[in-house]
Amino acid sequence: MEPRYIPRALEPVLERAARQFPAVVLTGPRQSGKTTLLKRVFGGAARYVSLEPPDVREAATVDPRGFLASVPTPVIFDEIQYVPNLLPYIKEQIDERRSEAGQFLLTGSQNLLLASRVSESLAGRAAMLRLLPLSNREARGHPHAPLPWDPASRSPARVTPGSVDLWENVVRGWYPELAAAPHRDIALWHSSYTQTYVERDVRSLRQIGDPTSFQSFLRALAARNGQLLSLSGLSRDLGIAVNTVKAWLAVLEASFQILVLRPYHANVGKRLVKTPKVYFTDTGTVCHLAGLRDPLHAASGPMGGSLMETVVLMEVVKTLVNRGEEAAVYFWRTSAGSEVDIVVEHGGQLVPIEVKLSSTARPAMANEIRAFQSEFGKKAAAGYVVHPGDTRLPLAARVTALPFGEL
Repeated sequence: MEPRYIPRALEPVLERAARQFPAVVLTGPRQSGKTTLLKRVFGGAARYVSLEPPDVREAATVDPRGFLASVPTPVIFDEIQYVPNLLPYIKEQIDERRSEAGQFLLTGSQNLLLASRVSESLAGRAAMLRLLPLSNREARGHPHAPLPWDPASRSPARVTPGSVDLWENVVRGWYPELAAAPHRDIALWHSSYTQTYVERDVRSLRQIGDPTSFQSFLRALAARNGQLLSLSGLSRDLGIAVNTVKAWLAVLEASFQILVLRPYHANVGKRLVKTPKVYFTDTGTVCHLAGLRDPLHAASGPMGGSLMETVVLMEVVKTLVNRGEEAAVYFWRTSAGSEVDIVVEHGGQLVPIEVKLSSTARPAMANEIRAFQSEFGKKAAAGYVVHPGDTRLPLAARVTALPFGEL
């Protein structure tokens, strides 16, 4: 039976891009729904070709002009990173009909490699978009629900029923295949996903001598999810070189498995030299790697706080990215110990967000946000304390306690 389709916020952005550019490149992690989305939006008009099968890959590599000539446009080329040498020939074909929009619709699961190849070959000819796993609003059938600080956001739009359901989703994760079929074996799905990811994406991005060591690295990083990143600590604990840790982190970032969250400073140059935090893109991946199978255990265990932070951070990031925007997100930390979990740069202002594991909001929870607002003055917007409960209430001037379901 065909799994149910979950509408995505990126649909109108894709349609608009295909009307304005000769090519559209859609990147994102494996299983984030790229192929399904392109088929849904363009399947009636565009032919679909997967570049993953070896024979197709060989045909495209040996005779790229002949291969392209055999496929009429518009065409969806899935997993273009397998045949990056095809891109200059796509450029050649585009330049023959430069005014024709929507000729090539390309997907890829790797960011750095693909982005560099596209910028070399298709500069000015391709719209670059990303698709991350489902946001909570997409999973609940409200893909275009605004964020609380968006100009269109006038009243809260509840998109999730409650805390128990939230933690079931945390353990399951937000990949479309699991959301569309919630009764699937979650552990088996994530185990297969991790194995496929290591064998295909990691090895193609960088030669990994020992896959077992990389798996150990993944588990160690999952245990540190949401913490300040210590390269030397990971190196020491795993018995691998610091340069190897750096290289493997770059692989995870390039394949959209992690988000490196950097601290915010008024001086932009300072952002890049302070210690960042690392969050996995999907909480289901973290829970699988950390051995968390039970929602109540995940909520009440030592990783509960970092998992809740990940849920809130990624809801903001996925909402922005999945509607075609850049996600300018940071955290704020002072040498004196003041810290705000998430800072969103939006419309020239900074939106401070604190994340709490407790469902009971208290005025003291607003203290860090108030310190942030005092530090940044008019540049600081109204702040939010996001929690897993169901009560929205003011905690202080310009600070609101917000249930996750209203984020």
